[in-house]
Amino acid sequence: MSASDASSTIDQPVAFIGGGNMARSLIGGLAARGVDPALIRVVDPNLDIREALTREFGVQTFEQAADAVAGATTWVLATKPQVLHAVCEALAPFARSTRPLVLSVAAGVTSAQLDRWLGGDVAVVRTMPNTPALLGAGVTGLYANARVDAQGRQRADALMRSAGTTVWLDDEARMDAVTAVSGSGPAYVFLLAEAMEDAGIAQGLSAADARALVQHTLLGAARMLIEDGAPPAELRRRVTSPGGTTQAAIETFEAGGLRTLVGDAIAQAVRRGRDLAAAHD
Repeated sequence: MSASDASSTIDQPVAFIGGGNMARSLIGGLAARGVDPALIRVVDPNLDIREALTREFGVQTFEQAADAVAGATTWVLATKPQVLHAVCEALAPFARSTRPLVLSVAAGVTSAQLDRWLGGDVAVVRTMPNTPALLGAGVTGLYANARVDAQGRQRADALMRSAGTTVWLDDEARMDAVTAVSGSGPAYVFLLAEAMEDAGIAQGLSAADARALVQHTLLGAARMLIEDGAPPAELRRRVTSPGGTTQAAIETFEAGGLRTLVGDAIAQAVRRGRDLAAAHD
């Protein structure tokens, strides 16, 4: 989405409930795309966070949620999941009177729970961004409940695209898979990087050289995945010469059950996501 697209779509006040890292990444993305900072409001109890956001982006900040949501047509719930229930119940009277579009970035909280906590009949878009959003390189899964109209979907998409790519889901049940694959996914890559660095050091590389080699290998591989367009299996085949060093390593991964382990890990993350949603009821 271009800067002009974002600035033309986000043309009414947006209230961020919570000013932490994810909110900051979205605010920074909106600002970079030309959205008027006067339209962005942030509520956070922490004075240092409020002052930093105002200083860096020129946005309005508030200590009380009621002040931030007054007149805001879009709310972004960016608090910790464990306090979201109480936050929503406090905002329910305002939601009933103003009928905003509500986006949530909280993991493990369903759109039905958010709708109920906010008093019912609320247009809710549940989102699952990941941490590379802090660099504008994230990917976000989104699910809209039946009360979100086409304009609301466009507004939600413009807002979340300020931090990267978006993927819309028709079935909210798949949001747990999004969380397991992309929400938690950066940690899997970091674990692989950690293991590769350790292995390189064990083979005689310096820590600095091992880190540089791993960092740029992962960066280059990620760029190839995106820019080449070929499936991962094809890209792997291209760099795996028969009888070569890569084949020796790949055969070791396969013999060790890497595919099964990754599948089991993601399935476990999906189950944990469902458990978290049940715990919020």
